[in-house]
Amino acid sequence: MPQKLIIDADPGIGDAFAIAMAACDPEIDLIGVTATAGCVSGAVATQNVLAVIESVDPDKWPRLGGSDGSRPAISAFKVPGVFDPLRLNGNHGLGPEELRFVQLHNQRESARLLVDLVRQHPHEVSVLTLGPLTNVALASELAPDFLDLVHELVCLAGSVAAGGDVTAAAEFNLFADPHAARSVLCAATQKTLVPLDVSRETILTFDQFDRLKQFRPQSLRWFFDELLPFSLRTHHEQLGVEGLPLCEVTALTSIREPRHFDESSMSIDIEPGGELSRGAAVFDRRGIPHWQQNIDVLTSVDSQGVLDYLARVLKS
Repeated sequence: MPQKLIIDADPGIGDAFAIAMAACDPEIDLIGVTATAGCVSGAVATQNVLAVIESVDPDKWPRLGGSDGSRPAISAFKVPGVFDPLRLNGNHGLGPEELRFVQLHNQRESARLLVDLVRQHPHEVSVLTLGPLTNVALASELAPDFLDLVHELVCLAGSVAAGGDVTAAAEFNLFADPHAARSVLCAATQKTLVPLDVSRETILTFDQFDRLKQFRPQSLRWFFDELLPFSLRTHHEQLGVEGLPLCEVTALTSIREPRHFDESSMSIDIEPGGELSRGAAVFDRRGIPHWQQNIDVLTSVDSQGVLDYLARVLKS
């Protein structure tokens, strides 16, 4: 039976590609995609989610949740060396041009849609977050039993020992809404973290991209003809990387094929403020029973397994 999945995202080319892969995977029942403010504003994220689903046009459309949240004003934080992810994704998240699509009719608020879908399928739905944890925190406020009814919560966020990406200390999804991240990741429920230490390990090289492009279906031409080449180019220009880290696809693979990953239970807390440390993930690994272990953290990945999963979805 296909695995029921909800993706909460702030697309972003990487988020968009992972959503498209989930929609194309016959072993996934993508029942919902919810937008959150993060890399882009909530309104733009909502449009980008709709653009991705319209471009893929799966046989069964997921229910779509919208957001009207503002994008975190990164420039307002007085943090040295802050890096704006729009430099990698384009001014509107999906390349250099603003997309214009039909608005969602009877738009459902993302947090409420999360609650509704999980309550319709208690203990059956995996929730994958690719953006800030704002919607999950709001869903938990609306329904205190929300996290208990989720089959598994997998969050692409944080860093154990690899440093940050938006700042030297913090990964973007935690930096953007550290209070929401703290309330979710420190909650006494089962959850899994996919940190930068693991998510950045799988790199799509230019040669691998050319090989995979041969198998692209018509529904993914937008990604292989425009979005992924744009992202490969900006990663080279902005970061000097000869390839594209498949962070979001890695997080998706961890749900579909967990055999490619190792994990360890850890104790986590999130720094909510600080001039240099806002959004930093703090792990207590002293071996002293001061903090209870409260999260499973992926610690390694078989990168070839991620690439093989990607190839199988494209060929299917």
